[in-house]
Amino acid sequence: MKFIESLKNVWKIEELRNRIMVTLGLLLVYRFGAQVVLPGIDAAQLKGLAESTDGGLLGLLNAFTGGAFANASVFALGIMPYISASIVVQLMGIAIPYLQKLQKEGASGQKKINQITRWLTIAICLLQAPGYLASLPALGIPTSAFLLGTGPLFYFSSVTILVTGCIFAMWLGEKITDKGIGNGISLLIMVGIIARLPAAFIQNAATRLEGNNVMLILFELVLWFAIILGSIMLVMAVRKIAVQYARRTATGDYEKSAMAGSRQYIPLKLNASGVMPIIFAQAIMFVPSLIGGSSLLKETTFGAWMQTNYADIFGLAYNITFALLIIIFTYFYTAITVPTNKMADDLKRSGGFIPGIRPGTETSEYLDKIMSQITLPGSIFLAFIAVFPAIIVKLMGVQQGWALFFGGTSLIILVGVAIDTMQQVNSYLLNRHYDGLMKTGKNRKAVA
Repeated sequence: MKFIESLKNVWKIEELRNRIMVTLGLLLVYRFGAQVVLPGIDAAQLKGLAESTDGGLLGLLNAFTGGAFANASVFALGIMPYISASIVVQLMGIAIPYLQKLQKEGASGQKKINQITRWLTIAICLLQAPGYLASLPALGIPTSAFLLGTGPLFYFSSVTILVTGCIFAMWLGEKITDKGIGNGISLLIMVGIIARLPAAFIQNAATRLEGNNVMLILFELVLWFAIILGSIMLVMAVRKIAVQYARRTATGDYEKSAMAGSRQYIPLKLNASGVMPIIFAQAIMFVPSLIGGSSLLKETTFGAWMQTNYADIFGLAYNITFALLIIIFTYFYTAITVPTNKMADDLKRSGGFIPGIRPGTETSEYLDKIMSQITLPGSIFLAFIAVFPAIIVKLMGVQQGWALFFGGTSLIILVGVAIDTMQQVNSYLLNRHYDGLMKTGKNRKAVA
């Protein structure tokens, strides 16, 4: 009843209601585009493509595009080229002085960085689109499905459409962020992932029912909710560092007494890097199978071993390497995204200090030490969630499509985006003096 009452409160706020409607409308446009097949391809002959992308690395790509990859859709590249471009620009900002300068210029600098990211997105699309089209016959689309052949005209028109589709998806995401609710790019990915969930669950449940394993279906659902709860705890867990703010006296001096100022906290997140380590690691995990299939190693025993083991995302070698990369990238990404030196300087300028720690260098070293301590369990837990789908496939025989929702990038994205969107809705409710979605209790009187 409390939740239903909160939903009614959401609908009462006109601005929030309009933003939600805009978000739903743009997401519907994206989902519609994911079903539109590229011109010149017979949609009735795409069964082989759908079967080849049912599992493995291609299954992950298909999940992130909401099935558009397997549909040979105008949105087949999804929003992933934009994500890749954003990651590249973010990493380049560490080493290139020009980008560092733009980052310090505020809104004007961010506008230029966004423009660079868009142009890089187009460049990545121009590389990925021909590769995608060239791989279609090998992925199960018969020659007869190409109604206009596979000549230069088909490639030129299809590459143009795929690049335009990615840019249009990027535009939809930006419009959702500006005019809707939540982070638009993240919501596009989340909706694509959710679109695959019902079919994956039904397929797994049908297999269980054939063997009269109804209790096993219920156990899997309980386990699924448990891993979701664990993911929520990972996303929201923080270590609070107590901070004392000195009080300015009438003479203009600061009182350093522990009793003088107000006590607050610096929240250091257990998983400050979010889902990025998994995305980085996932990108690297494409490399071993490519190396194994190269001309140098293709005919060797080691090359065959690499191709076999690193093409199976549920295999032992793949997941051990995957987990180690996630732990490494968690430390790496946390180090570049949590500026402890800047935090210490800002704290010193604002008259704040950590009790028992000198402001300045000692504060920076203390924060860095705490971040190192909490990043270790956070990275291990993140790695465990990432490889958990492989565990339940091997131990419980869960269908691969359904297993992907028990962890990995998909689940972390779903949880992170859902929490972020709920927090934004919550802020609208609290600003209008309603109880939020994430709080129980009686509604306060709304302000007219």
